[in-house]
Amino acid sequence: MTEILQKTIPYNPLEEKKLPGVQPLGPEEWLTADEAFSGQMAERRRLLSERRQDVLQLDVGAMAAAQELLQMVLDTVSPGARQTAVRPDGVAVPVDPKDPLGTLGQIAQQDFCILQKPEGADEHVLTGAVLCFPASWTLAEKFMRPLTGIHVPVGSYDAGIAARVQRLFDGVQAGRPLWRFNALWYQDPALFQPRSQFAPRDRSHGTRADYLRSEKQMILRLPQSRAVVFAIHTRVLARQDVMRQWGTPGQAG
Repeated sequence: MTEILQKTIPYNPLEEKKLPGVQPLGPEEWLTADEAFSGQMAERRRLLSERRQDVLQLDVGAMAAAQELLQMVLDTVSPGARQTAVRPDGVAVPVDPKDPLGTLGQIAQQDFCILQKPEGADEHVLTGAVLCFPASWTLAEKFMRPLTGIHVPVGSYDAGIAARVQRLFDGVQAGRPLWRFNALWYQDPALFQPRSQFAPRDRSHGTRADYLRSEKQMILRLPQSRAVVFAIHTRVLARQDVMRQWGTPGQAG
């Protein structure tokens, strides 16, 4: 197994935060690339080639939103790109507007989930995603489900948290993204870690595990389609690197 690890993390992943723990994010901060970029992109390409159905789903009704998101990412990562985008590591990637999420999966380090709120509905629904690095959930079980269904069986996601999260999705404004993070200790540093909601939880997580996995989770509004994007930048660090940067860990969650 090849480890794809970061050495540092730009926020303290051991800091205790209550859910949902959301704060403003600068518009230029949502598509950052770090020292694990090339390694993660190679793994993304492998997964999109070998396990596309597991890591990419798109409802026909979300195509316009996915294309809008692709253009937004291109404008940031490779301004002026039409047929080919150049990534931060210099790799050229063909741009396919008919496969917007597949293209996104090869040019950006983040995973992207598209959520739309049907007319008259109470909740946003997951209508598209390129999710190469799931952490204990599967895209197949969450695709086309509302926010409360997506968070089954997260015990801390009670009715109060669900209402607060829905208000965040309703209220987020174009050009004013939000972010939060999570962090858990893992024995396995693999980036692709799907798990069915019906499968027993891995009880090996804990402060004696060797790796810290943290997701920087970003929420932003697409200005034209008005869809909400949930973007995820995954970092996995060895215990010694976390300790070196942030000191003795407490409870990370």
